[in-house]
Amino acid sequence: MTVRRGTVGGRTFEFGSLAELLAKATPARSGDVLAGCAADSAAERVAAQSVLADLPLATFLEEQVVGYDEDDVTRLILDTHDRAAFAPVASLTVGGFRDRLLGWAAQGDEAAITGLARGLTPEMVAATAKLMRNADLVAVGRRARVVTGLRSTIGLPGRLAARLQPNHPTDDPRGVMASVVDGLLHGSGDAVIGINPATDSPTRTTALLELLDETITRYAIPTQSCVLAHVTTTLQVLEQGAPVDLVFQSIAGTQAGNRGFGVTLDLLVEAQAAAVALGRGTVGRNVMYFETGQGAALSADAHRGIDGVPVDQQTLEARAYAVARAFDPLLVNTVVGFIGPEYLYDGKQVLRAGLEDHFCGKLLGLPMGVDVCYTNHAEVDGDDTDSLMLLLGAAGCAFLITVPGADDVMLHYQSLSFSDVLTVRQVLGLRPAPEFEEWLLRMDLLDDSGRVRDVTADPRPARTLLAAAEL
Repeated sequence: MTVRRGTVGGRTFEFGSLAELLAKATPARSGDVLAGCAADSAAERVAAQSVLADLPLATFLEEQVVGYDEDDVTRLILDTHDRAAFAPVASLTVGGFRDRLLGWAAQGDEAAITGLARGLTPEMVAATAKLMRNADLVAVGRRARVVTGLRSTIGLPGRLAARLQPNHPTDDPRGVMASVVDGLLHGSGDAVIGINPATDSPTRTTALLELLDETITRYAIPTQSCVLAHVTTTLQVLEQGAPVDLVFQSIAGTQAGNRGFGVTLDLLVEAQAAAVALGRGTVGRNVMYFETGQGAALSADAHRGIDGVPVDQQTLEARAYAVARAFDPLLVNTVVGFIGPEYLYDGKQVLRAGLEDHFCGKLLGLPMGVDVCYTNHAEVDGDDTDSLMLLLGAAGCAFLITVPGADDVMLHYQSLSFSDVLTVRQVLGLRPAPEFEEWLLRMDLLDDSGRVRDVTADPRPARTLLAAAEL
């Protein structure tokens, strides 16, 4: 292993591995303290960041944080690396790459940033994020363009989609449909109508899929449905003829982490092929939906790299994006703040992590969304999530997740409400996915200025959907 040294204030710090250097350079967060890999002081963090800034990008092609022989995610990263796409920045250091990205962002050169995606490794983009301020993450993320589609188009400039999440503690159909109607009346659902089922059973999954598919088909809603069951459950119901639009799976940045989720890369290959074969898309063929989150690998004790050295949670999160990228997903989102304060302690850490994840995902070529959320025992509140929500809108986030009243009654955590996305769209001049926007206009749910109608003042445009839900 190469020992690297950095000096701050007359004190020299040593970093015995690439994984240690990355961890010590990471902005403070509770998960890295829990893992025992965080910098012990601000001086050590600055020293690590200084060393990291001078590290050639090409180092990450020669030196790994998780071993090639023991980890299939590392093999995926290196075996699919596109050297031609990497060529424009191959001679740069991490600090030089940061400066180049900011220069391109200032010039509005989206093509230069977007064209790098297949030439970048997760460790490269994670390292770069560690040297950036929040405004830097917003500026570059805004210029990275990723567009996907199935029955709606995600990621176009000037657009912000929303996942409508109609969870119910018993999967009661009337309760689910009440939330679906509420979300649609607020202009939510263009990314996906996606349910976290209370029980992961084939029978329940099929019933929920049929409930959503009947509504989408009956009213010709240009969106897709998803029941976020385990991939093996989705495969089973798909083979039995259930109306599956998207295959969902939570993923991690190490082979051991994915094993903890009960998934392998081969299983994801099988699921993608099965869903594509159904041909349910109208504007595209992206059929996969992945969720991730900083701390997932650590929570499964799957966060160690070469010689057992712990890898920081932000780098491992970026590695999960390499898994997602291999399957051309319609949607990817980090569930920032969901795991708890042991991993992201307070509002500052949650906000920083959300911007990092969005930046890294977009640079790697993913249609990146965020579940802006927190658990009730964390030092986070609605002001923190409002700030992150607006920053993500400015950063060109593909979609946000919305639940009734910002309170998920099944998963027991706080997220964004349907009206929150309306706020972001109105404040920042953003619009829904184009196909969904046209549907809202046909349903008379948008007024002449493009704003969602107030159905409490005039309920007539909502009556058709209310009748559909038998409410």
